[in-house]
Amino acid sequence: MTKTPLSLLILLQGVVSAASLVVEIVAGRMLAPYVGMSLYTWTAVIAVVLAGFSAGHWWGGRIAERPADHALRLTGWALMAAALTTAIAGFLLRESAGPLLEVVTHPVWAITVLCAVAFFPPSFFAGVPAPVFAQIAVSSSDRAGRALGAMFASGAIGAIAGTLLAGFVFISWLGSALTLTIVAVCYVVSALICLAMAGRPHRGVTAGLASIALLVAGFGATLSSPCDRESRYFCIRTEDIAANPDRPVNLMVLDHLAHGISARDLPRVMFTDYTAMLDGIARIRMGDRPFSAFFVGGGTFSIPRAWADRDIGPLTVAEIDPVVTQIAAHDFWFDPTTATVLHEDARRALLIRPEARYDVIVGDAFTDIAVPPHLVTQEFFQLVRDRLNPGGLFLMNVIDFEHRMDTLAALYATMDSVFPHVEVWTEQRRPAPGERMVFVLAASATPGLVDSLELPAPDPTRYSVLADSFIRSLVAAKSPVILTDDYAPIDRLLGPG
Repeated sequence: MTKTPLSLLILLQGVVSAASLVVEIVAGRMLAPYVGMSLYTWTAVIAVVLAGFSAGHWWGGRIAERPADHALRLTGWALMAAALTTAIAGFLLRESAGPLLEVVTHPVWAITVLCAVAFFPPSFFAGVPAPVFAQIAVSSSDRAGRALGAMFASGAIGAIAGTLLAGFVFISWLGSALTLTIVAVCYVVSALICLAMAGRPHRGVTAGLASIALLVAGFGATLSSPCDRESRYFCIRTEDIAANPDRPVNLMVLDHLAHGISARDLPRVMFTDYTAMLDGIARIRMGDRPFSAFFVGGGTFSIPRAWADRDIGPLTVAEIDPVVTQIAAHDFWFDPTTATVLHEDARRALLIRPEARYDVIVGDAFTDIAVPPHLVTQEFFQLVRDRLNPGGLFLMNVIDFEHRMDTLAALYATMDSVFPHVEVWTEQRRPAPGERMVFVLAASATPGLVDSLELPAPDPTRYSVLADSFIRSLVAAKSPVILTDDYAPIDRLLGPG
C-alpha cells in the first residue's frame, strides 16, 4: 500500500461526518408521520444515533489496529453497509411502525425502539471510519498531533455542514427519501475510494456490491412518502373523507395527527370540538358587532375562513409555515385575500407590532405532546393581554388527559396570574376513564355572560364552563407551577405518565 495522502483522509472524514449528520436530521422528520415531532422524538433520535456512532467508533478502533491496507478494506465494506442500511431506513421504518407501535404501547419506548430499528444500523456503520482514518493519518504523518487535530476538525466541520444542509436545503427541497439516497451514494463513493486505497481490490465483488448499494439507494428514493408535501416544519397530507364525492370534505394531517377538517360547501361549520368552541365562544362574547382577530397558527384556516364568510372584521393569521397556507388555499378552500397572513412565529408577530390591537386573539398551539413552550408562558400571555383592545378576549385550546389534568392546571394558573377572569370550556358530558380531553381557556378582563352553548361540531354538541369549585380544587390538588420563559416543562406535564 502506498502512503495515503492526508488531504484525502481529511476529505473522506468530512464527507462521512456530513452524511451521518444528515441522516440524524432526516431521522426526526421521517419519524414524525408515525410518532409526531416532540422533545421525546428528538431525544430518542439523538440518543440512538450517538449510540450507533459510539458502537461504530469502538469497532472502528479495533479495525484500526490492523495493517493499514486491511483496515481500509474493512472500512470500505463498512461504508457499503452504511449505504445499504441508509437506503432501506425508510422502508424499515414504514414496515415496522405498525407492528411495533401495537406491541410497544408506552410512547417514549415506542419512539426509541422505532428509531433504533431504522437508524441505529446506518449510524453504527458510519461510525467505523473515524478511528481508522485518524490512526492512518497519525501513523503516516511526520506531525502526528497536527494530523490528528486536522481529522477531528474535519469531522466537526463535516457534521456542521451536514446539519445545515439537511435542515436548510435537502429536506425542504428534495424530501427525506431522496436525501437518504444522496447520503447512500456518498457512502458508496467513499467506500470505493477506501477499497482503492487499500490496493488489490476484488474488482468483481466490489463492483457488484457497489451496484447493489446504488440500486437499493435508488429504490429508497422511489418509496412513496407518507407526505403530500414536506416543508421545513411538517410532513403534510390531505385526505378526502367525504361521504359524497360531489360535496368534498378534506382532512389535514400534520406529521401524524389530524389537524383540521373543512367542507367546501359548509364554510361556517366546524368539524372538531376545539374549533367549534373557539368559533362559538368568540362570536357570543363579541355579539353582533364586527371585531378584529389575530390567530396563533393557521392550519386549515377553518375559523378564519368561516369568519371571512360572515364578514366579521379584519383578520390576521400568523402561520409559520407558508406551505401550510398554500395547502389551506388549495385543498381547504381558504381565500388568502380575506386575511392578512404573516409567515412568521406568532409571538414574534405580536412582539414586533406594538401598535396592533385586536378584539379577539385565538391561540392554537396544542397538537399533541408537542407544544411550542414559548406560546404557553406567563410572558406570552402578558404580551397577548397588552395586544387586546378593551373588552378583548383571548382563547386557547388545551389538550390533557382525564386522569392527569397537570397541563390544564398549570395553564389555568399561569393564565389566571395575568388575566382577571379565566373560564375553562369543554364538552358537557362525563369523560371516559383516561380519555384525551379537549378544553378551551377563555381569558378576559370581565366574565362572560353565558356558561353553556350548543354548537355544531358538525352535529349539535353542548359545551359548558367548568365550575369554579372544580377548578379551585384541581389547582389546590395539583399545586401547579407557573409556566415562564425560564421554566415551562409542558412536555413533561402533557407527556406520558
